[in-house]
Amino acid sequence: MIEIFNPGWLAIIVDNGRYGYGDIGVPPSSALDNFAYSTLNYLTGNHTDSPVMEVMGSGFAIMFDVDITCAITGAKVSAYINDVPLKSWTSFKATKGSILRVKEVTEGLRYYVGFSGDMVLEKAIESFSTNLECRFGGYKGRPLMKGDIIEFNNVRIEEENAVAERYIPSMNPPHLLRTTEGPEIGHFTPNSLEDFLKNHSENTYSVSTKLNRTGIRLEGKPLLFREKVDKSIISEGILPGTIQIPGDGQPIIMLYERSVGGYARIATVARIDIDMLAHLKPKDKVLFQMLGIEQAETLWVKKKRKYLMTYFG
Repeated sequence: MIEIFNPGWLAIIVDNGRYGYGDIGVPPSSALDNFAYSTLNYLTGNHTDSPVMEVMGSGFAIMFDVDITCAITGAKVSAYINDVPLKSWTSFKATKGSILRVKEVTEGLRYYVGFSGDMVLEKAIESFSTNLECRFGGYKGRPLMKGDIIEFNNVRIEEENAVAERYIPSMNPPHLLRTTEGPEIGHFTPNSLEDFLKNHSENTYSVSTKLNRTGIRLEGKPLLFREKVDKSIISEGILPGTIQIPGDGQPIIMLYERSVGGYARIATVARIDIDMLAHLKPKDKVLFQMLGIEQAETLWVKKKRKYLMTYFG
């Protein structure tokens, strides 16, 4: 078992998410950085859909009461086990009685902690992921807290493994987010759209302090609606990465905790850049680039090949 000594700012249990229930308002709630999540399960020898911890903030600490293989992926961190420094994206052995501490997040925002064993947790609607708003899934439907204990089955020691540095994505701003057109892109003036896509410093957006797993509010030059166009739409289904524009003209990038929305959808972040959304933090600069559908698909296919190279060399 492991005991939570310090959960950092926020630590929750996530997995691949729950899909197929958007029509009844149940969002995916999946890990926000899917590459980091999948690679973590690869490093710890787990099934591809095994639950892991998604953590934000420094100070995270756990105590091991079992010999087990552990790894950290996602945001780059300064981590130690019994004061011995560790390397992110590399598995390591944790022995009974040892303590893992994350002292600082050096690049990115969210990091993932996984173990070579099956956490004793119950699925809720076919997933281990925590739904914070409805308070189900994960560990008792809530964030992890100091003193929580997680038991394991099938604990084992895996051979140490590491991801080559060239496959670890950079998470430093400014973040260029490639997008495809949204259904309501025609609701905005041509000049406003041109400004939205100008990659000049005076046209960049900043990440505001209003961000969570539901969405990320940006601040910058407001987008202007055409005359006689409604600023709201009848609520429709939205995908993770959908960029909505409310009446104040400031973009909101939706994540994995919402399935419908009622603001005009100017664009959708292309799959190739979706994982980066997990690492946007307040004051980070954001730039947008518009792609055609075929171009976006081609880039995603190339990235998936890179993922396979990460695992199989």
